[in-house]
Amino acid sequence: MPTLDWIGKQAVVNHHREVPYRLIHCDSDHSAGDPETGNLLVQGDNLEALRALLPYYAGKVKCIYIDPPYNTGNEGWVYNDNLSSPEIKAWLGKAVGKQLEDLSRHDKWLCMMYPRLRLLRDFLREDGAIFVSIDDNEVANLRLLMDEVFGLPNFVAEMVWEGAFKNDARQIGVNHEYVLVYGKDRSKLPREWGVEKEAVEPVLREVRRLKKQYGDDYKSASEDLAGWFRANKAKPSFAHRRFRFIDKRGNYKEDDPTAPGGRKFDLINKKTNRVIPLRPNRGWAFDQDTFDNLVVEGRISFVTENSIMVRRYLHETDKVTPQSVFYQPARSASERLATIIGSEVFEYPKDEMIIKQFLEMATGLDDIVMDSFAGSGTTAHATLALNKQDGGNRRFILVEMDENVAKNVTAKRLCLVGEGYNKNGDPTKPEEGLGGGFRYCELGTQLFDEFGDVASEVTFPDLAAHIFFSETGVPIPQRAQSELLGTNLGRAVYLLFDAAHAATPREAVGNVLTPERLENLPDLPEGFEGTKVIYAEGCTVSEARLKATNAIFKQIPYQVEGN
Repeated sequence: MPTLDWIGKQAVVNHHREVPYRLIHCDSDHSAGDPETGNLLVQGDNLEALRALLPYYAGKVKCIYIDPPYNTGNEGWVYNDNLSSPEIKAWLGKAVGKQLEDLSRHDKWLCMMYPRLRLLRDFLREDGAIFVSIDDNEVANLRLLMDEVFGLPNFVAEMVWEGAFKNDARQIGVNHEYVLVYGKDRSKLPREWGVEKEAVEPVLREVRRLKKQYGDDYKSASEDLAGWFRANKAKPSFAHRRFRFIDKRGNYKEDDPTAPGGRKFDLINKKTNRVIPLRPNRGWAFDQDTFDNLVVEGRISFVTENSIMVRRYLHETDKVTPQSVFYQPARSASERLATIIGSEVFEYPKDEMIIKQFLEMATGLDDIVMDSFAGSGTTAHATLALNKQDGGNRRFILVEMDENVAKNVTAKRLCLVGEGYNKNGDPTKPEEGLGGGFRYCELGTQLFDEFGDVASEVTFPDLAAHIFFSETGVPIPQRAQSELLGTNLGRAVYLLFDAAHAATPREAVGNVLTPERLENLPDLPEGFEGTKVIYAEGCTVSEARLKATNAIFKQIPYQVEGN
């Protein structure tokens, strides 16, 4: 497989493992709605934020969408696309060191992206997928980078998003960008993804009205539906005009039951016991038993005794396989955002209608969605909108680096779309809220201080979450409330820790493993026969006794991974 190399690569290949763990503190003043929804908006460097979130969400996220800097060199964006923001420059200086002077713009971009993608991959479920927006400046580099991080076999598609024509065109006017799609393990993705066909609901609503009006008179109802389509010729619903017939099941279109390469056999009409003729070079799309069942269910139209059609119902085919090339005007998202929080607040936001389609493709009703380049909060808006549409309970996790953007754009937008707002501030144009809420969080102190000790701000649940994840590689099952943190793959993880006496082993406060404490540890789940891994700040139990009780002692802080 081709590989991508650049100046500084060796310095960042393992950098995602070296990022210090930080605590996350919630700020109720900037949170909104129900805080128990499980939605998070984290303000801070996204690399540090991802590392801090990993113990809680590793392997749990179904869909990631990110819109990273495109590396255009444009100084005017809120997200500084030439990677000269103070945060990124400082991070590059630490990660790459003296090589920074030799890096080109593309080298710096790759150094920034690599560790972030490595961490994002760890968040995905095995059946999860990531969508990354990009343009021509870095699409070639990103494709190879994604191949390396996610694996070439897990490439799904390179989508082309056609938007508005740019006035700065020279040889060729570029009016598109890209979305690269990869699975964590493509073999575990659904065989098909689908999105709702546009403008289906108005048709179904009219069908319900006509069925109520005409009852069993389906002929009259069908005639009126055909007239309704003609009257709506200029509207998107007209695209579904073939579904102009109505029966007891709903509205349908009549399709050819044959196809090139189909089954070739004598299909019998059981009502007449005659063979239904098959056109040359065609085959049936079903076998005899399936055909007989379709007849019983009323899904076959007998045009004549020797000619049949299959009924395809709109409500059963209201999903369509998404296409790799799609159109959505680039200015639409900016205009809609302006009606929510005002104009010129955030330039070039992504379109929540398109992101909603990505989530519709790749998530179920209760899945977790992540965006570590949150910007104006488009991904969260799309998540709330999709939940409103299908009754789902998806949760979002956002990370936004810029404090001003996080508080005054992202959080404000999510608050307004959740609770409802007046378009352009006009009380005569109210917009119903989508519901939901979120916790606003900030990155706190590092888990370990400069001397390698557990930081004074760290609580028992904080350390427990980190220790369980570092020991097992999976998030802690629930917020720690006892010394037994949980079990995983034959290991039971215990923590004896007193935050008030960190780095001071004292039997009296319970942060030392003694023979008595070993004897009285919380009971293991019934049938568990694995190893007890016990973290504490000291131990007075002999090696022989530990071995006899199938226990391992690990000392805090020295044997805690990440210190």
